[in-house]
Amino acid sequence: MLIFMTKARITLSGVNPTDLDGVVGQIRELATALNMKFHGPVRLPRKKLEITTRRTPCGDGSDTYEHWEKRVSKRLVDIDGDEKYIKQILRVKVPPDVFVKINLS
Repeated sequence: MLIFMTKARITLSGVNPTDLDGVVGQIRELATALNMKFHGPVRLPRKKLEITTRRTPCGDGSDTYEHWEKRVSKRLVDIDGDEKYIKQILRVKVPPDVFVKINLS
């Protein structure tokens, strides 16, 4: 009987790094319980999105500006294992502000 090993690369992104680490922890626990190879998490550089706008759009008054910033964190995880076990890992509960991208090979 042949067992095909499937590689899954999971990219997690979100605003709150603690939520990302929580999801990675759940994936790690499940992967170790199923005897799968787990590599990661690799912390990718944080992306900083900045917006600077003028407070008064009409131009009257002093030159005052408002600054907003959003920081997006990313984690990268690689899993090697049987295809049916990877399907179980894909059922992990993910918070609504964490985005998951999965590449199977």
